[in-house]
Amino acid sequence: MSTPIRYLVSDIDGTLVTRDKTLTPAAVDAVAEARAVGLAFTVISSRPPRGMAGVVERLGVSLPFAAFNGGNLVAPDMTVIRALRLDRTVAEAALGLLAQRRVDAWVFADGAWMVRDPKGARVQHERHTVGFDPVVVADFTAVVDRIDKIVAVSDDAAALSSLETEARAAWGATANIERSQSYYLDFTHPQANKGEAVRALAGMLGVGLAATAVIGDMTNDVAMFKVAGFSVVMGQSPPEVKAAADVVTRSNEDDGFAYAVRQFIVPRAAGRDA
Repeated sequence: MSTPIRYLVSDIDGTLVTRDKTLTPAAVDAVAEARAVGLAFTVISSRPPRGMAGVVERLGVSLPFAAFNGGNLVAPDMTVIRALRLDRTVAEAALGLLAQRRVDAWVFADGAWMVRDPKGARVQHERHTVGFDPVVVADFTAVVDRIDKIVAVSDDAAALSSLETEARAAWGATANIERSQSYYLDFTHPQANKGEAVRALAGMLGVGLAATAVIGDMTNDVAMFKVAGFSVVMGQSPPEVKAAADVVTRSNEDDGFAYAVRQFIVPRAAGRDA
């Protein structure tokens, strides 16, 4: 018999919410059903803490959660428990590469989202996602020594893939470089990944990783798939991400999170296979 699941950690974008960032009634009900069978629940995201506040409140999250792909561990009252930030040298070099490649760069630091071009790619989309406006700056010099996350933004998939390969070759040992969306490439502290975050969150709760389930949809979620006792991937995920998880659920447009909780997670809370 497999280890009973006691703790569920869920990604937000592409998982808990739909493409238009809606948290459906089915998803809210599924979290309540998970709690009803004794499961602890929290969330993890590439978003900044402020951008997670609405979901945290709507779902009544009362446990620490993780932002910036695990770079911040945050209390439900939005107090930052732990912050891992990019090394200044790496941040400067990464921003230089993005400028050379003419790829839009965003910086998250000091609780703010900073952009150089308010009309740039995906800015309106991100404003809708996180629920607050960016700060427009001429450059990022003033905060380069305390950056939580850099995001390379491009709708050119080939260009972003090339950039990802180049960046990993240069800084793969000194930064965590992962896709949070097909059009976002995130740069965070090397230990700011969802695997280390799930490990830390489970430790804070006193729950073993074997009793922890996770659910996500993108390559930045694979790190938590590797450490959790049970992993679920969304139906719309890329093939390589699906291959890294234990089971595949429906897409986020078809209430895949709710389906996963009812079909796969709740049965395992009692230690019985789904």
